[in-house]
Amino acid sequence: MALTKKELFQKRRLRVRNKLRKIANGRPRLSVHRSSKNISVQVIDDVKGVTLASASSLEKDLGVIGKNNVEAAAKIGAAIAERARKAGVEEVIFDRGGFLFHGKIKALADAAREGGLKF
Repeated sequence: MALTKKELFQKRRLRVRNKLRKIANGRPRLSVHRSSKNISVQVIDDVKGVTLASASSLEKDLGVIGKNNVEAAAKIGAAIAERARKAGVEEVIFDRGGFLFHGKIKALADAAREGGLKF
């Protein structure tokens, strides 16, 4: 029985999330979501169930409205690192969801690391 692309994505997402739960040790989760037109990221405290910081390509002040490319991902990664440090977060767990760590997701992660987040 062949799996559809959506089913494969869901399997990957759940596999990554379950591994993160085991190694999190109370650290917030840097969760990434990528659509065909935009990319967004949140720092989530799973213990309290609150979002500590967020950034998205829909924000006008970042100057990447409606763009979903590597340059936009890098700007969003730098913005989330700055906002997370303002919220008092230094270390996070990187939750790529079901997305492969390549291209836009890798650019976002590298920019967040350069901005001061440790993961």
